Amino acid sequence: MSSQVRLRLLPSARCLFDEPVQVKVAGLRSRQVVSMKARSTDEKGVVFSSSATYRADGSGEIDLKRDPSLSGSYVGVEPMGLLWSMRPDTLHRKFKKTNALNPHVVKFSVHEEEGEERMLAEANNERLLIGDGVSWLPVKEGNIRGVLFTPPGEGQFPAVLDLSSFKSEKRASLLANKGFMVLNVAVFSDKPDNVKELHLDHFKEAVDFLLQHPKVGSKGVGVISRSKGADIALSLAAYVTGVVATVWISGCSANVAVPLYYRKRQILSPVVFDFSKLIPVESGAFIIKDGVTNPLAEENKGSLIPIEQAKGRFLFVASEDDLNWDSKGYMEEMVERLKRHGKDNFESVCYPRAGHLLEPPYGPYCPSSVHGFVLKPVMWGGEPSSHAAAEVHLWKKIQEFFRTHLSCDATQTKAKL
Repeated sequence: MSSQVRLRLLPSARCLFDEPVQVKVAGLRSRQVVSMKARSTDEKGVVFSSSATYRADGSGEIDLKRDPSLSGSYVGVEPMGLLWSMRPDTLHRKFKKTNALNPHVVKFSVHEEEGEERMLAEANNERLLIGDGVSWLPVKEGNIRGVLFTPPGEGQFPAVLDLSSFKSEKRASLLANKGFMVLNVAVFSDKPDNVKELHLDHFKEAVDFLLQHPKVGSKGVGVISRSKGADIALSLAAYVTGVVATVWISGCSANVAVPLYYRKRQILSPVVFDFSKLIPVESGAFIIKDGVTNPLAEENKGSLIPIEQAKGRFLFVASEDDLNWDSKGYMEEMVERLKRHGKDNFESVCYPRAGHLLEPPYGPYCPSSVHGFVLKPVMWGGEPSSHAAAEVHLWKKIQEFFRTHLSCDATQTKAKL
């Protein structure tokens, strides 16, 4: 490495996962062209990496907040481009970060552009999912199998139930850093093809658990979920008292895949996948957007979730380039249905050029991975830069929505590193 070249991460090399860092390089030759790289390994041992070419200014400095990438994993001024543009070293892999206790460590480095690409400087960015003072507590009570994240302090905290389709603590822990008490529960604790029915009562137990918690100050519970989990969130809003704010992300307006039961009777039949409608692409993945049968077809009316019954508020979030299914169409159908019933208890946002997998910001964008139901690699959609920008915007919007509709004294509590 060159002793003159310095790579700095500002304001600190240690930060929360959803916080930006400013990447700066000094000590280069005037107008020197270099490669900036980022590299990380996920929980499954898959290596993710990115690379972009930059030209130093007349003083031998590069600032990713100011300077454009000339080529590589992205082009243009993208201050966090090295993070969201990281790609796996094998096809169809999604970055796995399910355990909140382990930080996401990214190695940034600067390399000579010519010859053997000698490394000139490096720095590690430790991106924490759980801030100092936030507690992580496994919950195994009744039918609840999850993890409770509690901000530091005595409370009272606004309560959120985070329903992940499969085990993942990332979103829940990051919300807890913002002052919310969050219970994360996976919709599927077993392989989906082993699950013949789901019971809304099990998720109601999670809502009641939060409402009865001594540190919860909100009068009701917020629910957040994406994809299959989002229809469970809608069903909770429609059938269960105490759910006052629901964030539905890239979901369906109907119950998907398996029958839903409540109080020992089936309340919703499922819409199912039609595997004959999968479209193969050159990479070996499939586009499955048209694979779900139409919820509005007469034979599927029993699968539509009666959200017009809900007493709480909705935030509907869809993407125009969702290749998993037509989340934009489902959202528009729900908005029209609520309007027909004289309801105005919703807001909606649709992101152009974003894909299905909207997550907290600054993780690697995932173009394709194995689908939990289809069990084949599928295309998720989205243009990487636009998708990354959508995640930044949405993450702020989610917090604002919950702060507005889960009001209590402790909403401004923040976990600090």
